[in-house]
Amino acid sequence: MSEDGYDAVVVGAGPNGLAAAVTLAQRGIRVLVLEANETIGGAARTGELTEPGFLHDLGSAIHPLGVASPFFRTLPLEDHGLKWVHPEIPLAHPLHHGQAALHYRSLEATAAALGADEASFKRLFTPFVQHWQALMSETLRPLLHIPKHPLLLALFGMQGILPARTFARRRFKTTAARALFAGHASHSTLALEQPLSSSFGLMLGTLAHAVGWPFPKGGAQAIANALAGYLMSLGGKIETNVRVASLDEVPAARAVLLDVSPRQFLRLADRGLPPRYRQQLDRFRYGMGVFKIDYALHAPIPWRHPGCRQAGTVHVGGTLEEVAASERAAAQGVHAPRPFLLVAQPSIFDPTRAPEGKHTAWVYAHVPLGSGKDMTAAIEAQLERFAPGFRDTILARFCSSPIDLEHQNSNLIGGSVTGGSNDLRHMLARPVWHPVPYRTPLKGVYLCSASTPPGGGVHGMCGHWAAHVAIKDVFR
Repeated sequence: MSEDGYDAVVVGAGPNGLAAAVTLAQRGIRVLVLEANETIGGAARTGELTEPGFLHDLGSAIHPLGVASPFFRTLPLEDHGLKWVHPEIPLAHPLHHGQAALHYRSLEATAAALGADEASFKRLFTPFVQHWQALMSETLRPLLHIPKHPLLLALFGMQGILPARTFARRRFKTTAARALFAGHASHSTLALEQPLSSSFGLMLGTLAHAVGWPFPKGGAQAIANALAGYLMSLGGKIETNVRVASLDEVPAARAVLLDVSPRQFLRLADRGLPPRYRQQLDRFRYGMGVFKIDYALHAPIPWRHPGCRQAGTVHVGGTLEEVAASERAAAQGVHAPRPFLLVAQPSIFDPTRAPEGKHTAWVYAHVPLGSGKDMTAAIEAQLERFAPGFRDTILARFCSSPIDLEHQNSNLIGGSVTGGSNDLRHMLARPVWHPVPYRTPLKGVYLCSASTPPGGGVHGMCGHWAAHVAIKDVFR
C-alpha cells in the first residue's frame, strides 16, 4: 500500500467509489482509491467467464441510468474510451403464441403498436420524456431536498408510489401494455403489489425513449475504466488487491469514503459505532437475490418473435399476472417455477463481445435472498417457452447463485444487486433515517455506496453526493 500522503481515501472502486473520488479530485483534493479485487469496477466489471474470447459482464449489463446520469454526463468519459452501443430496439417482452410487446426509442411507435392503449401510453410517458433531464435531477439525489421542478416531481411521485400491478391494470387494457410495464417495474426487486414498484416502471420506460437502453462497447468494464482514466488524469491514484478488513488499516486522511454495504461497514468499524446507529444498520434489509447465468452461444437466441432478435434487452415472463406471481414468490422466500428473467444479448450489436460468428447472453432471475438453489433448469425452461431450441445454441454456461455473487463482489449481500431493499421504508431511511445519510457517527467517515440515496444502478450519484458532503464538512 502506498505511503504517500492523501487528503481523502475511498475504499471500493465500484462506480460510486470512483464517482466519489472523481468529485473530490475535481476540487484538487488528493485522493487514493483502494480496491480489494484484482480489477476495478465492482458491479461494472467484464471478464471471460465461460470460454476464451467471450466477454461477459460480471454484474450489470444494460445501462440506461449510466447514459442518463446527471454526473456522468458532465465528465469526458468518451475521451477515456467509453462508447455507448444503442441496440435497434431497446427492449422486447415476448408473450404467448409468438407475440411480443416492443419498446422502441420512439414513443409514438411504441404507443401505436399497443393498439387500444396508444393514447393512454402516450399520455402517461409524454411529460416525463419531454422533461427527462429535470426528472433525473430530481430523483437521482437525496430524498430531502428543495425541488426545482416540484410539479414534475409531484406528478411522478403520485403515480410512482402505487403498486405496479394495480397501476398497470387501471391504466392499460391490453395484455401487451400491462406486460411491458410489469417488466420495467420488476427491476425494483419488489413484489408488484408493493408501493413504489410503479416508479421503476415509469423511470425505465421514460429512459427507453429519452436515452435508450444502451451498453458500453466491450462491456461494463468500460465505464469503470473511463472513470479511472479520468480520475488519474486529475492526479488521483488507484491501488488494487488491497483488502481492507478494518478502518484502522486505512491510511491516514482527512476524509474516508466507503463504497460498502451497511453490513460491511459494521465489520470495518468493529465496535466503534454508537449502539443506536449499529442497531439501525443491523435492521437494514437487502431485498431479493439474483441467480445469474452467463452463456457462450454458437448462434443468437432463437426467439419466436423477430423483434426480440433486434432488442438489446428482453424481459421474459409472459403476462402481467405471470410476472407478478414470479416476483411475489421471490419476495416471500419462494423459488418461482416460472421465474421472471432479465436477458441481455450484447454480442448481436457489439462483435467485440464474442469470437466471430459466436454470441454471449446474460440472464438472471430474482430469487430469495441468499438462496443456494440451482435455478438453471427453471431459467432455461422459461427461455425455451419463448425461444424454442435455445438449449441447442449453448456452448458453455457460467452459473452464479446469490451466494456466489456475494463471493465475487462483497457488496452484493445475499445476491442483492440493488444495494438494499427498494421498499418505502428503505427509500426514506437509506441506510438510516438522517437528513444527511452519507455521514456516519465517525468523524470524517462517509458511506457512498448504493445503500445510500438515490440507491442502486450504475449512475455514480451516491458517490457524487457523498463526496459533496465530505467537501462541505472537511474541505470547505
